[in-house]
Amino acid sequence: MNQTARLTEVADTVQVPAGDKSHVFGDRESALSELTIPALLDETVRRQPDQPAAVFIEAGIHWTYTEFAREIDALAGGLMRLGLEKGDRLGIWAPNRPEWLLAQFATARLGIILVNLNPAYRTHELKYALKKTGCKALILAPVFKSSNYLGMIQQVIPELAQAKPGDLQTDELPELRCVIVADDAPPPGCIAFPDVVDWGRDVPKAGLDEISQALDRNDPINIQFTSGTTGRPKGATLTHRNIVNNAQFVTDAIRLSKADRLCIPVPFYHCFGMVMGTLGCVTKGATMVIPGQGFDARGTLAALEDEGCTALYAVPTMVVAMLQHEDFDDFDLSGMRTGIMAGAPVPIEIMRRVQSELHMPEVTIAYGMTETSPVSFQSATDDPLEKRVTSVGRIQPHVEVKIVDEQGQPVAVGEQGELWTRGYSVMQGYWDEPERTAEAIDAEGWMHTGDLARLDAEGFCKITGRLKDMIIRGGENIYPREIEEFLYTHPEVSQVQVFGVPDHTFGEIVCAWIVSKPGATPDADSILAFCEGQISHYKVPALIRFKDQLPMTVTGKPQKFEMRAAMVAELGLTEAETA
Repeated sequence: MNQTARLTEVADTVQVPAGDKSHVFGDRESALSELTIPALLDETVRRQPDQPAAVFIEAGIHWTYTEFAREIDALAGGLMRLGLEKGDRLGIWAPNRPEWLLAQFATARLGIILVNLNPAYRTHELKYALKKTGCKALILAPVFKSSNYLGMIQQVIPELAQAKPGDLQTDELPELRCVIVADDAPPPGCIAFPDVVDWGRDVPKAGLDEISQALDRNDPINIQFTSGTTGRPKGATLTHRNIVNNAQFVTDAIRLSKADRLCIPVPFYHCFGMVMGTLGCVTKGATMVIPGQGFDARGTLAALEDEGCTALYAVPTMVVAMLQHEDFDDFDLSGMRTGIMAGAPVPIEIMRRVQSELHMPEVTIAYGMTETSPVSFQSATDDPLEKRVTSVGRIQPHVEVKIVDEQGQPVAVGEQGELWTRGYSVMQGYWDEPERTAEAIDAEGWMHTGDLARLDAEGFCKITGRLKDMIIRGGENIYPREIEEFLYTHPEVSQVQVFGVPDHTFGEIVCAWIVSKPGATPDADSILAFCEGQISHYKVPALIRFKDQLPMTVTGKPQKFEMRAAMVAELGLTEAETA
């Protein structure tokens, strides 16, 4: 793995733009951590050995930090006995299960690079990710909902049934040696996860400590694939230093402490779950509460009450589902205080209900990307309500950001441009893709995010769209986010996404997909009437479709490419017309 960009340290301490240019620095009052993940966990365990560490409600597991560390060491010892060592890659393909959490920290204990595989992956995506990263081992769940992981891995590797467990030989994935199943009775060719843990129970702790102490904070430790909405997915490669510090600063912002119990229904495979969530709890000695393998509104509400949670991480669609649940009023949520919402814009009425009905007056908004570990901007627990819905907060410590024009020069405060960021949080690069890394990170260490944004005079950042989402209608540049925010003010609109559709006359026209609020029945004419005289004529949607739900990633990000493709098919356009 080539490290193609050296991170430039922030040399200033201001949090507001200097002068009239959109260039801002995070403060440096809080020191950057130079601990590796196992060193961080070790400190937390020594400081509070009997503090509750993790609760998995479905599995009936309650671990103290001492018990958590013991299970991690057992798995690390088992992986070592399977021949895995520093620098090897291990894939994890499962929902939010105890095995996922143990794998996160056991791999870090040995310097093995954990490869996060989206639980929604199917065979083609799985094969690509395993081959791209050269995984030596794979841990997978047997099944989850409609995903039969065992069936899919047996399709990808037909030789598995005849393989000696731990000594797999396959031409398709030449580096893969062992498939570990989170089950007591795995199929032929596979190894049972509990067996791996048992094999490691008698591995001396001193031997594990020796390996952990030789690790470097700048070693790569995690590969997370970007969503791949355009082109092949890219493996963002993150170091101990990247994610330990981001976990620390994100949880600093919500004032998390060892007294807190954080509910984590967001997926582990994404930074929201495993960096901001699980690793964030370890930085503070807080308790992780995992309500289920996947999100369920009632199950999450029950977890908040039954486990005495004080904090919640969620994407807006999760929060809406909880607030709209028929049994919502049956739950006592008075112990709640804070949390984070991220992944999509939050309408002001939803934020008001989160603060009052979910009892989260200190909830914050966070913005970032996988490639930046992930958070670059976050609101504070006492920011005004308006700032928490019209911005993504202010810059995180030790991060530098500028909003630039097409020549890469900072624009004036309040003007729109592309957001660039640099600092400790920028990834090491895309795994085994130096050319794509160089396209994203320039020679001065700036990560070109592709997001459009504005900074105000107080340093609050507003994300205004994606460069690639921009619609060009008859020569007019249209930014979907602006139209979406306007349509959210319609009293009968619950969710909305705006995107461009090819058109013979204008090149592109505006299309809106809308999810109505429960009980509401708006039609296209009422939406058009709402737009009349309020937004420019060329921004008014030419096509309006009402949907029961919108295609989203599991982290709540809209998949506009799917919406566009569906409209192209509906309108009977050809490839030539969509080029």
